[in-house]
Amino acid sequence: MAASDPNSRSDSLPAEAAALLSAAALADRLDEEIRRAERHGTELSCLLLVIDNLEEFAREHGSDLPEQTLAYVGAALRRQLRRFDRIGRPGGEELLIVLPGADGPRGEMVARRVLDRVRTIKVEADGARRPLRVSLGLAAWRSDSTPEDLLGRARAATRRVRNGENGAGGTSAAAPPAR
Repeated sequence: MAASDPNSRSDSLPAEAAALLSAAALADRLDEEIRRAERHGTELSCLLLVIDNLEEFAREHGSDLPEQTLAYVGAALRRQLRRFDRIGRPGGEELLIVLPGADGPRGEMVARRVLDRVRTIKVEADGARRPLRVSLGLAAWRSDSTPEDLLGRARAATRRVRNGENGAGGTSAAAPPAR
C-alpha cells in the first residue's frame, strides 16, 4: 500500500511544523487563539476534515492505514497553510485546521484549497488507485464561543455534508471522489 500524490514537494518543513498536534496540544492552541481573538478583536476559523472512506480502507488493507493516511494528509495540507496556522487531531479520525485571522469568507477560500489538495491524493493498494472521499466543515469563531463550541460547530457542519444537507451556522463542503 502506498500513497500516490502528484503534488508532493521535495522541500520539507521542519519536523515540528509538519507534525500534527495532539488533541491536548490542539485544544491548548485553539484556546490560545480564541483568547487572542478576544483581546485583539481579530477573526478565527476552523476547518474539520473527515476522510469518509478511511474505515473502508482499514478493513481492506489493515488497521495501520488510518494513522498513516491521516499523518500523510496532515503533512500534505500543512504545506498549503500559513506558518501560524495549525493542524492537529482533535480526536478520532479527523483533522482540525485552526486559521487565526481568518473570517468565514477567508476560511472558505482555505477550505477550497484544502479540498483541491486532498482530491489529488490517492491510496494505492493491490495495484489500484483509490481517491479519498472527504467531508469538510467550517466554523467561524463568534465572541461567545468556547473552544468546545467552535469544534462542535465544525463537527456539525461536517455532519451536514455527510448527510447531504446544507444549513446555517457553518459552511460545509464535500470533495466528490476524483478519478
